[in-house]
Amino acid sequence: MAELEGLEFGKSDFVLLDEVTMEQFMENLKLRFEKARIYTFIGEVVVSVNPYRHLDIYGKEVIEDYRGRELYENPPHLYAVADAAYKAMKRRAKDTCIVISGESGAGKTEASKYIMQYIAAITNPSQRAEVESVKNVLLKSNCVLEAFGNAKTNRNDNSSRFGKYMDINFNFNGDPTGGHINNYLLEKSRVAQQQEGERNFHSFYQVLRGGSDGLLKSLYLQRDPAEYAYTNQGASITLASNNDSLCHKAVMAALKVIGFTAEEIISIYKILSTILHLGNLQFTSDGEHVVLVGEDTVKHISELTSTEPENTRKALLYRTVATGGGEVIEKGHNEQEASYGRDAFAKALYERLFAWIVGRINCVIQVKDYNPALHGKNTVIGVLDIYGFEIFDNNSFEQFCINYCNEKLQQLFIELILRQEQDEYQREGITWQNIEYFNNQIIVDLVEQPHKGIISVLDEACLTAGKVTDTVCLDSMNKKLGQHPHYTSRKLCPADKTMEFNRDFRIRHYAGDVTYSVEVAYLGLLENVRVRRAGFAYRQPYARFLQRYKMTCEYTWPNHLMSSDQEAVEAIVNQHGFEDDVAYGHTKLFVRTPRTLFTLEQERAALIPILVLFLQKVWRGALARMRCRKIRAIYTIMAYYKCYKVKAHFWEVERRFTNVRNMADYGKSVEWPTPPAALVQFHRITQHLYRRWWARQLIKNIPPSDMAEVRAKVAALSALSGERVDWGYSRAWERDYLASAKDSPLTSTNFVRITKELKNKDPYSQVLFSCSVRMLNWFNNTKDRALLITDKHIYRLEPKKHFKVQKRISLDSVVGVSVTSGSDQMVALHTASQDDFLVHLQRGQLNPNQDRVGELVGSLTDHFTRRDAAPLSLL
Repeated sequence: MAELEGLEFGKSDFVLLDEVTMEQFMENLKLRFEKARIYTFIGEVVVSVNPYRHLDIYGKEVIEDYRGRELYENPPHLYAVADAAYKAMKRRAKDTCIVISGESGAGKTEASKYIMQYIAAITNPSQRAEVESVKNVLLKSNCVLEAFGNAKTNRNDNSSRFGKYMDINFNFNGDPTGGHINNYLLEKSRVAQQQEGERNFHSFYQVLRGGSDGLLKSLYLQRDPAEYAYTNQGASITLASNNDSLCHKAVMAALKVIGFTAEEIISIYKILSTILHLGNLQFTSDGEHVVLVGEDTVKHISELTSTEPENTRKALLYRTVATGGGEVIEKGHNEQEASYGRDAFAKALYERLFAWIVGRINCVIQVKDYNPALHGKNTVIGVLDIYGFEIFDNNSFEQFCINYCNEKLQQLFIELILRQEQDEYQREGITWQNIEYFNNQIIVDLVEQPHKGIISVLDEACLTAGKVTDTVCLDSMNKKLGQHPHYTSRKLCPADKTMEFNRDFRIRHYAGDVTYSVEVAYLGLLENVRVRRAGFAYRQPYARFLQRYKMTCEYTWPNHLMSSDQEAVEAIVNQHGFEDDVAYGHTKLFVRTPRTLFTLEQERAALIPILVLFLQKVWRGALARMRCRKIRAIYTIMAYYKCYKVKAHFWEVERRFTNVRNMADYGKSVEWPTPPAALVQFHRITQHLYRRWWARQLIKNIPPSDMAEVRAKVAALSALSGERVDWGYSRAWERDYLASAKDSPLTSTNFVRITKELKNKDPYSQVLFSCSVRMLNWFNNTKDRALLITDKHIYRLEPKKHFKVQKRISLDSVVGVSVTSGSDQMVALHTASQDDFLVHLQRGQLNPNQDRVGELVGSLTDHFTRRDAAPLSLL
């Protein structure tokens, strides 16, 4: 049973009606319809009412609500039935079938499409391409079949005029692998004749209104349907609700998706145009022979059907007759026979076209390369969609067959439900009670009973010697069926002027009286409800009943301590005083009247908010405690892990640097481990201490006489690292190159004498740097000079004049030094008085490739750093 909705929406299951009467049934149906509840259960059957408007109840969210749920868990819906069929097929590995029946305009075709869409949405979660292709073709086939098999009737703008049974094949995973469509009872008479207010099949109007100008020209068609006899008879073609142009585009796209070739598609429209041209053919008599009016139309038909015009003309005007002697002769038609033959040809042509389209679709969607041993068992869900019971002003033999089919379907419904109820009562040990309901077996027998039914009577009449006419058939039925309570005619009931003599007979169907020409007022739902109730309006397994209503009894909430669920259910029933209104089966509880169930529902509804608040309180407390325990555990783990990582880092550093004292590079090549976040600052301090120790190990082995050079190189490294590629760090620095006999053998003696004189005149402690330079003046002239830098002054000397002092500035006035990033030896010494020195250092005679810029910068920087505790600015 469905999950009960609020009482303002009526009863969601008709078996819960207080009284099973037509008034209550219709009142409940009306109430639910007005509340936009178009679906109602009768047990496992869904009753649907066409809302004739769009309802937002078929989206993805709704599909997810019904996916994998039981029938009773959600409000009534088509998706509930579709999911139940899918689950039954998948769980039991058995074929299932969904039967869609109803009167014309009830929404059967739309229901079948929604069922197909639901099955497509819940299958193939892995999105396999081959399965998606099958699903797409199955869905697109509906569009094509509607175009060629549906038409506008007085009750329905998109009425199916054929019966359709579609098999959807599934593999062992429950994914669709193919399908097959059976079509039957196509209303081919509609091709040639439509009743007032109705249209021909959609396909004709779609090609006329939606086809391109080029297509219509190639088919010799005009765009106005009023120009053709087969499309201008019934409905006002200008007021059609269908958008034929858009539908034509959709059909063309669907044909391509399904796999129709361009040649096949144009052939389809050639046949449609041929039928339209046939309808416009006129016949006239010249006295002895019947002739065709309009040779152009005959030529068009011949071209479209790839036949010779003479053969076309001959087929329309003559018939072939075989004589008793085996001779074949051609007999000409009269005007009436030619018109009948033309219409019969058009109807047969359309029927074969429709059958070919269905067959072509089946070739595409059939299961291919299936091996049960390899792929597992193949199961099927069948969807039966037949056009419904209808009563027209003029009901033909085809409509008689359609209504007979609906009679059989109604009988099948009743028998299946009756057998289902009887089997359930027998399984549960409940005594079966006979139920009075309308059994339409008598009507089925009236039509199909051998030797007595209408079909047998028609067969016998057709075998009668002599000329067989419609009147002969009607007389035969009157004679053999005159005493049947569900059959009558004007001859049997002369006072009934709604029937014509020698033409009409009437059958009292389950759904109403229908008058037929020899030339499910309701759908039997009330019987369905009566059979379903079978004395008990509601039945449910003990476990489910207990799960739903256990909160209404103190002995069962939250969990019972009894030996079985049945005892717990009995406790609920006894506490509420419903002992006389229930019966206990082997596995289910049977409730006789809906009032008992509503009482339980009302009490449950009152308790649910209280229980929800209580459960929320308990659950929120439990969640808070769990979060607290988790946070505590997290912090504990973090603390231990942090301690472990710190210790592990210490251990790793100790392991890597244990033997660095004995290494040649004192551990400079050892890679430091990555510290944890907590030790980043400590790691930097440790590295700094190590570098200081490493430097100490190197420095302590350096003689004191070399310390000045080491300090200068360190200063140069700090100043020039990344600025110049080679600044002379790999060679020994002599600083005082002009005094070196090796570098300046010719002038060194004279220079040493001059420096002694300068030292006496300008007392200084040491020479920081000396070398030959080339000076550049403001006039772009260069001259060779000597540069001497002491800890007190900077001297520019003239080497050719015995190193005569040309210029002297105080070293304290130097504020910076500039060098280039290349390999040249240009140096600019900047002074506070802007009396700058721009010199080019000359390389020595013994090694002309020496770079002396680094030595000059390092010496000055080291001197200023030791004197002023700040390095000289390098610009």
